[in-house]
Amino acid sequence: MTRIDVDKLREIAEVEFASVVQETIIPGINELRIIFSDGSFLDVWYSLKLVNRYSYHWERRAIDGTIYRHDNAPHKRWQYVKSFPRHFHDGDEMNVVESHISQNPQEALREILTFAREKIR
Repeated sequence: MTRIDVDKLREIAEVEFASVVQETIIPGINELRIIFSDGSFLDVWYSLKLVNRYSYHWERRAIDGTIYRHDNAPHKRWQYVKSFPRHFHDGDEMNVVESHISQNPQEALREILTFAREKIR
C-alpha cells in the first residue's frame, strides 16, 4: 500500500491557495476534496493498490459544463497521446491531450491549483 501525505496536500491548498480555496475535506486514505470559492471542486485520488496511479479531477459541470482531469489510467483510447498513460482531459471527457504535471504529488497539486486559480479569477 502506497500512502501519500494528504495532510501536506491539504496544507498546500489551504495556505498557498487561500484566495480560491474555500474548504478541504479528507474523505478517505489517499483522497482529498478541495472546494473552491466558485462552488466547483477538485478531487485528488491516489490508488492504494496500484503504485503511482492517480487522478486529479476538477468538476465544473455545474458551473460552466467543463471538467479538467489529469490521470494516468492506461485507457487504450488515449494511446496516441505522447505522454501516455499520463493524459489530461481539457474541458471535456473526450478532449484529451498530453499531461505534463509533476510526478511529485505536492508539486502536481501546486501546478493544478495554479491552473484552477487562473481559471476562477
